[in-house]
Amino acid sequence: MNKIDRDELIALTRRLIRAQSLSGQEREAAQILKDTMIALGYDEVWIDPYGSVVGKVKGSGGGPSVLFDGHIDTVPVADPGKWTRDPFGGEIADGRMYGRGTSDMKAAVAAAVLAVGAIAREAARTGVRPKGDLYVSGTVFEEVFEGAALGKVLETVRPDLVVIMEATGLKLNIGQRGRAEVTIAAHGRSAHSSNPDFGANAVYAMMPVISAIRAMQPAEHAVLGRGISVVTDIISSPYPGASVVPDRCAITIDRRLLIGEDPASVIAEYESLLPADGRYEVGIARAERQCYTGAVLGGERFFPAWLMPEDDPWVGLALEALRGIGQEPELGVYRFCTNGSFSAGTAGIPTIGYGPSYEHLAHIVDEYIELDQLERAAEGYLAIARRIAG
Repeated sequence: MNKIDRDELIALTRRLIRAQSLSGQEREAAQILKDTMIALGYDEVWIDPYGSVVGKVKGSGGGPSVLFDGHIDTVPVADPGKWTRDPFGGEIADGRMYGRGTSDMKAAVAAAVLAVGAIAREAARTGVRPKGDLYVSGTVFEEVFEGAALGKVLETVRPDLVVIMEATGLKLNIGQRGRAEVTIAAHGRSAHSSNPDFGANAVYAMMPVISAIRAMQPAEHAVLGRGISVVTDIISSPYPGASVVPDRCAITIDRRLLIGEDPASVIAEYESLLPADGRYEVGIARAERQCYTGAVLGGERFFPAWLMPEDDPWVGLALEALRGIGQEPELGVYRFCTNGSFSAGTAGIPTIGYGPSYEHLAHIVDEYIELDQLERAAEGYLAIARRIAG
């Protein structure tokens, strides 16, 4: 049986959409998932110290373990007045459910919870269990720190395969570019702006650096695409600079990473652009945020790229599972960053991506998900779980 109860899936998705969950405010959504997993008969369910919820269906032994991961935080709704539907209503029209987090990505989490829950129910009814353990994680703070919360989950759960459930349009994704936030600071000497020659203007010192960044020829990967480098903010100090020549100017660069790049190589690349006659500092940005549990997540904002070989056995098993239920997924890669930066890029755990909806629907006004595709994704998760866990 590969069918998931559509009404149950819609109801759980709607409950999650109505539970507003900005990064650091995911408590209600996590509790909904915990209660649902317990009701479905998961063998173990817990919320970790950082607020992520994890459910486990125990295997009988001897089979590979699989973790289905999706984040439960969302970006804000900046201007609700621009929405034509209630952004937290889970309203359905023309075969779509609307709301913040439908495509990115509470619906996918609901689908996996019910798919693995179907296996838990079957085990309770028949006594027959999969050979391998099955896990579903609803992780926090992904919109701020891709992979940080999943990294904490992977300290206690060590699966053989991770399935990232970000939107793929039901394609099977096998990689993604990474992301780094690079900071460059130029140092000058302050002076009264009526006598600028007595100072050294840090903004002027930054200008040739920005010009050099714009002239960079990004590296390109045959599968992942270009290693983009974009200046995303600039600020001088003191700020505001009323009648003062600024003694410091800092920029932030969004750097999209390719396979094999690490913090040292990225920093060295930007250091090579700096004028020899200036005082500059190059680094990877760091940040810390408090979770709703009170624990703190943070670290360097460096999230590696990753790529699975097309002929990898795990990819083959997943394709086999999906084809077995009538789906014909193409292979693809994510254009944005996901929690796979940790599972594959940092921890080296085989990772694939498969999820309902499309990347371009994330973070938009009137975000929605197609319900038929959501149902097919749930069936896909069930098929992958059964084929790989045995």
